[in-house]
Amino acid sequence: MLRRFLFVPLLLPLIALAAPAPVVERTLDNGLKILVKPDHRAPILTAQIWYRIGSSYEHAGITGISHLLEHMMFQGTERFAPNEFSRIVAENGGSENAFTGDDYTAYFENLASDRLAIAFELEADRMRHLTLGQTEFAKELEVVKEERRMRTEDDPQALTSERFGAVAYDVSPYRNPVIGWPGDLEQLQAADLREWYRLWYAPNNATLVVAGDVDPEQVFALAAQYFGALHAETITPPKLPIEPEQRGEKRLIVKAPAKEPYVLMGYKTPVVADAAEAWEPYALEMLASILDGGNSARFARELVRGSQVAASASASYSAFQRLAGLFSFDAVPSKNHSIAEVEQAIRAQIARVQTEPVSAEELARVRTQVIAAKVFQQDTLFYQAMELGLLATIGLDWRLADRYVDNLAAVTPAQVQAVAQKYLIADHLTVAVLDPQPLAAEQPVPTSQGLGDLNHVR
Repeated sequence: MLRRFLFVPLLLPLIALAAPAPVVERTLDNGLKILVKPDHRAPILTAQIWYRIGSSYEHAGITGISHLLEHMMFQGTERFAPNEFSRIVAENGGSENAFTGDDYTAYFENLASDRLAIAFELEADRMRHLTLGQTEFAKELEVVKEERRMRTEDDPQALTSERFGAVAYDVSPYRNPVIGWPGDLEQLQAADLREWYRLWYAPNNATLVVAGDVDPEQVFALAAQYFGALHAETITPPKLPIEPEQRGEKRLIVKAPAKEPYVLMGYKTPVVADAAEAWEPYALEMLASILDGGNSARFARELVRGSQVAASASASYSAFQRLAGLFSFDAVPSKNHSIAEVEQAIRAQIARVQTEPVSAEELARVRTQVIAAKVFQQDTLFYQAMELGLLATIGLDWRLADRYVDNLAAVTPAQVQAVAQKYLIADHLTVAVLDPQPLAAEQPVPTSQGLGDLNHVR
């Protein structure tokens, strides 16, 4: 069973069958924001609590602390022993988990609609009453270290992505991995977690979201009952470093044991929170879908099936982050083609969008696909709640969720071309190339068993 996520997870959906009711908002006296989205299509609910804390709040020396604290949230409070939280939810027919990202840490329970009080009681208890014992801390720290080894250090593409981020950003906290740098994990102490927990896990730093077969007034009453007595904290968010303008292309090579090469490219781009024009992030999202929006998109049609220069190629962009991010591309060259060839093919696709406006027909087809996907996502209670929680946590108006489809629908071919010309420029580009090294089984048997030889074996 999966236990922890570093990013928003792909989940089995809680299926619904008709249009949901409007969102209702309330804030308790201690600062806890509550968003309720009634949806009476099935007797189920999802309850999520989002904290405004993630890796982008961390400073040098403690990277990975938000994710480690997420693990510790399941390791006991003054009332409940380690792992009791999960056992109680399971005994009530529900499921639970958590995930940490750059800008948030979130926890959720999926339950029958008459079990909401159980979720609230458990979440309120661990919001302020974790024990954070030394024994549990030492155990979970080793779990996180092993998670890092498996998901990053032993995964050549993930390792390349991590090093790419550290080079692409000069000062932005997005340069640090959510799971933390190895040296920082080695020096984290239980006392560090206790202080991090005390400061950030407070009702005035959280948003509680409930979607499902519920009555808003009953949700607010239960929330006041279980969360209302919890005290707020005086919270001073860290000053945000301002990423300086990039003044030239950056390139790096990552050498790691791997079967095939890999290239990762990223251009500095704005997000909804800081875009010069409100429509730009939505045009960038449409551009990503034009290039990589399924089997009929340009990358699949022209790079994978057409010229067959790439075994795989993708484009990605997120409009909803706390800080400015990247418009990214990654690809694996096909057999008998090189990294240089696949990189050039991607650059050619970018140049084409910059010089030739997307046809109205192509944009209409892509728009239909993107909007349909967003509408279908509303059939899951989890996604409905996640959308609200994410927007509120990164400092945006959650009502943007209602306008998102309209904003995508309004994007024009000229706007797609404009953002490609403005933001996908060489001076704002970072390129990382994975240079495959022999896998352990392919390496020659060392003549000596000294540490110098063994250190190269993965």
